[in-house]
Amino acid sequence: MKAVTWQAPRKISVEEVPDPTIQEPTDAIVRITTTGLCGSDLHLYEPLAPFMSAGDVIGHEPMGIVEEVGPGVRDLAVGDRVVVPFNISCGSCWTCSRGLHSQCETTQNRDTGTGASLFGYSSLYGAVPGGQAELLRVPFADFLPMKVPHGPVDDRFVLLSDVLPTAWQGVEYAELPDDGVLLVMGAGPIGDMAARIAMHRGHRVLVADRERDRLARVAARGAETIDLNEVDDVAEEVRSRTGGRGADSVIDAVGMEAFGNKVVEATHKVVGLLPDALAGPFMQAAGIDRLAALHGSIDAVRRGGTVSLLGVYGGAVDPMPMMQMFDKQIQMRMGQANVRRWTDDIMPLLVDDADPLGTEDFVTHHLPLTEAPEAYQRFRDKEDGVVKVVFTP
Repeated sequence: MKAVTWQAPRKISVEEVPDPTIQEPTDAIVRITTTGLCGSDLHLYEPLAPFMSAGDVIGHEPMGIVEEVGPGVRDLAVGDRVVVPFNISCGSCWTCSRGLHSQCETTQNRDTGTGASLFGYSSLYGAVPGGQAELLRVPFADFLPMKVPHGPVDDRFVLLSDVLPTAWQGVEYAELPDDGVLLVMGAGPIGDMAARIAMHRGHRVLVADRERDRLARVAARGAETIDLNEVDDVAEEVRSRTGGRGADSVIDAVGMEAFGNKVVEATHKVVGLLPDALAGPFMQAAGIDRLAALHGSIDAVRRGGTVSLLGVYGGAVDPMPMMQMFDKQIQMRMGQANVRRWTDDIMPLLVDDADPLGTEDFVTHHLPLTEAPEAYQRFRDKEDGVVKVVFTP
């Protein structure tokens, strides 16, 4: 089959790789019809290179049609249409039973000290072949894949693999009061969808970003926008719009790809030149994140407010404004999305023909799988209004 593979830092290629096979009685094989390109995939593009091996199949936002099931699968059948979550959870362990599917104890990676395994996401998370491919082996087939109805276009459902539950969890973790004001840092796919969910719930939403086309996109849905090219201090701007108080909650949907730290960008490049045996521990232990978005979130939230972290961070000793956080009595929540925890809540919005979250017009670029290398570069550089890319194998 054809699959998108990581070859080296900033080098992605489409290669012929062996077809996946049933390995456990509870496995299924899914023929992929649509698979997304996620902002987190860009972390593999360079910062997490020490944890990648040439030939790794990447991608973690797939959906498709079940082509084969193992003998132990009871509730999934050949021909079912499914969406596959990005984190691999068994559904029955101690953490899964408490809605913490991203910490699944069955697939947890104890040797690297990380949570549940992820599709296509480096040796830190199990080195499991990913979903930017023609076929995907899916374990725990009676629990993990989500059956969706035939009929509506893939765009209606593919976001259920990652974008929707990640944004949904971010809004849940933000714990907005009924009349609360939410600031979303970043108008990429996750920030955009988080804003849509919060506005669907009736909240006032401000979105901050540097990309004007992305700001125009969220403004068209009803969000207030803050152009960071025109504002010297985002926190002061937020306070000026909220009676001097600040946002009740802030969602940081940017993470370690934040703009504004040339030293960190240079560090990532230098680390990429080190042997993996040295680069891996350095990446896990050193403070090499770009923290502009996180520090801005802490400054912009009101006293007693909540900061919900959706953007991925990777450093361990980055400086944090602990005095400010303590003095303002800030609450912080974070973590990989517990996808299967939220899917039953989200599904009614997806089968509603009114499409209240605008899923059918959310994707900006539909491309064949063969164009993946160019798409990664364009997505990283935010070219041509690229916000959300999906591939069709």
